[in-house]
Formats: sequence, structure tokens, C-alpha cells
Amino acid sequence: MPDLSKYSKILSEYFINSRNILLISHINPDGDAIGSQLALHHYLKSRNIKADMITPNNLQEFLKWMEGSELINIFIRQRDKCKRLIERADLIVMVDFNQPDRLGDMETLVAGSTAFKVIIDHHLNPRGFADIELSDPTFSSTSELVHEFVTLMNGSPFYSKPYSEALYVGIVTDTGNFEHGTYTSRTFKIVADFLEKGIEKERILDLLFSNFSENRLRLQGFALNERMVVLNEYQTAYIWLTKADLAAHKYVKGDTEGFVNLPLSIKGIIFSAFFVEKNGFVKLSFRSKGNFPSNEFASEFFSGGGHMNASGGEYSDTLENSIEYFLKVLKENFSRLNGEK
Repeated sequence: MPDLSKYSKILSEYFINSRNILLISHINPDGDAIGSQLALHHYLKSRNIKADMITPNNLQEFLKWMEGSELINIFIRQRDKCKRLIERADLIVMVDFNQPDRLGDMETLVAGSTAFKVIIDHHLNPRGFADIELSDPTFSSTSELVHEFVTLMNGSPFYSKPYSEALYVGIVTDTGNFEHGTYTSRTFKIVADFLEKGIEKERILDLLFSNFSENRLRLQGFALNERMVVLNEYQTAYIWLTKADLAAHKYVKGDTEGFVNLPLSIKGIIFSAFFVEKNGFVKLSFRSKGNFPSNEFASEFFSGGGHMNASGGEYSDTLENSIEYFLKVLKENFSRLNGEK
């Protein structure tokens, strides 16, 4: 566990003395990535410290209401501007990832930057490509870790409406509205403080979880009715979607958010997988209950990783072969991973 008190003093000095600060979130940014990125931006702005923001690709629609999201530069759409921001940066802070390939097409540019680099993250096994790595998996989310870090830099808890809303978004999305993850009493105390300061919980939850299109809802129904397979013997269920399935339902980015969690509501199911066909590979998401280590399954067999109960990976083959391989390794390793003798 990193010494947050020590590093808060170091980074506070860097924030004060740096001329070109850049905040970067990961490819396919989720609520925690954007929430922690925006929260840092809002805190620095309150200190009259300017910081630019970049994300490798587009934000999901349900996050675009967040204050300051319009200021985030999208690398795939603004390559020249983003390249200039990276080249001139003297401090780069990366949030919610600890593997360089999560930078997408920006990886080479960021790696080649002479800026002082910092990672703030809550995932396991940081790769070691920054000068300071604040990676602590005991936090529910990077957003919770950012709040702890900002509190230390500020000398007391910092609050503003956009800052608190951004962190609340990060916490509730990364825990599935407190249905999974490593949240603790500390997490709830932070959220309670945000509520006491006046964030509109119902409005935010509605924007995050009850703001879907008709096409998205029909896709969910199709996925559950036509593409879900339940393996009771292995306490596992999985959902798969082809590119044609997505096209038929006029898929837009973010429409499948949360689908991987749905099978876990079935009695007796402790492990869920979600397969999405891509060009030349298959993207997989995993969720689990209790002590079943979805992250170990992801890292051992699908070049991925994450947290015990929430992880993901990829498989460079057809969708059919990916599912066949998944079933093979599941049947061979379920008992071991589930702690059975």
C-alpha cells in the first residue's frame, strides 16, 4: 500500500510548480475513469491550477451530462491537439489504469514524453511505467482513492458540487451501485459526506441507470432471452453478442454496460461472463460473487485482469472458438478456483 501522506506532499508540489498539467483516463472510459479525472480537474481549478484532460476515445452517452466533460479532449477525434498537449506536458497524471496498453493509440506518445508521470489507481499488479504509482486495491474505486488523496493535499476534505458529483459517479458505477467490489465503511462515509453537502443522489442515479434508449432495453431483452446460457453445474452463466446482434439493435457505445452483472441475479450463480464479438477478437467481461476470483480466471486464460469480483480480458479468435475455449477452461478449473478440494 502506498504512503498517501508522503506522496500527497510530493504531488502537491508538482501541481503547484508544473506549467503544463495533463490528466489522462483510459481507453473506453467508464464512470470511475471520467469521475476521477473530472474530480481532479475541479479540485485543481479551485486552486487556480489549470489542467488539460485527454481520454483515448469517446465517452459513453450516460456520462456526458457531467460538468466539465465537454472539456475532455478525445484523442481519436483531436489527434493533433492531443499530441501537442502530450508533447508539452511537464506533469502527466493517469487515473484508473496501471497498464500502458490502456492508453490505446496514445501509448507511444505518452511513453515518449519527458513529463513526470503519476498513476492513481485501484487495480492490482501495476506495470511500473510511471515515476509515482499510487495503486491501492483496498479502495472501492479510483474515485474514492482520489478523494482520500485530495483530502491529504488540501489538509481537510474538499467539497464542491461538480467535484463531489464526479466522485459519486465513479464510486457508484465501479461498485454497480454497491452490488459488488471492495467497498467498505470508509466508502459509505465518503458518500454520506457528499449527500450531506447536497449532491442530488436521485437525479444522478436516474441519469446513470434509468436513462436508456428503447434500443438498449430491447437489446438487453434479446441478450437475456436469446443469448444467455446457464451452467448450473458450474454455478456459471454467460451471455454472448455478435456484431450482427449489435447492429440489428442500433448499438451505440455504452448500451451493453452492466449486461455482465445480470446473470448473477439468478439463484445459485456465482460467476458470470459476457462475450462481445469485435473485429479479429472477442472482448470478455467477468463478474463473480463471494470469493470466486474472476480476476485470476481472466489473467490465467484471457490475457486480462481486474478485481476479484470484476475483471475482463480478450481472446484473439472467433466468437464460437472463444466460447468453446471458455467452457473448456471453466470445466477444468472451476473447482480449483472456487476453493473446492
